[in-house]
Amino acid sequence: MIAPATIAFDLDGTLVDTAPDLVAALNAVLLREGLAPVAYDKARPMIGGGARMLIERGFAAQGRTPQAPAIDRLYADFVAHYAEHIADLSLPFPGLEPALDALGRAGHRLVVCTNKLEWLSVRLLDALGLRSRFAAVCGQDTFGSPKPDPQMLRKTIAAGGGAVARAVMVGDSITDIATARAAGIPVIAVDFGYTDRPVASLGPDRVISHFRELGGAVDSLLET
Repeated sequence: MIAPATIAFDLDGTLVDTAPDLVAALNAVLLREGLAPVAYDKARPMIGGGARMLIERGFAAQGRTPQAPAIDRLYADFVAHYAEHIADLSLPFPGLEPALDALGRAGHRLVVCTNKLEWLSVRLLDALGLRSRFAAVCGQDTFGSPKPDPQMLRKTIAAGGGAVARAVMVGDSITDIATARAAGIPVIAVDFGYTDRPVASLGPDRVISHFRELGGAVDSLLET
């Protein structure tokens, strides 16, 4: 029998398909600035580095580079809009809840380690009925050290009552993979998230295409 571990999940693009609401918030900001909206298919791969990076990428798609003072204002506008529409269209990825149930039955602790703000992360998970499944939800502002700083992952695992020596990261991007590598933790990548490069090319330990594959991937890493 495999001993219980802590499974740390990224949020956007891993647990929840938040792209529709994030892109809508980005386009709301762009429209206020007199710029054209970014097409969804073009904007979706821009997600993954946090709201500020998403805004910068959205402006870059219009051939614009906002100055530092403007970024703070644009970021505040983005967060205000997004907070009011955080779960209009966002949904858990297929198979998520049965996969979390199975991990829970196996005795694993579940935590969220995301570069989303903590309060927005909690609001989203609450809106989707998922918050109670996680022993800790930590965002970029929780410890003042967002991913890819490995300390964020280590502290999130500790906040959930786990140990780094017995943990697995699950994410969708180079940020998650780099964070796990720096923390010395094995990492599973989902291939349905937000990245502009095939996630398998980024060096995760395992790649899954559906959450029905998660339990087997976790077991295979914990057995080694």
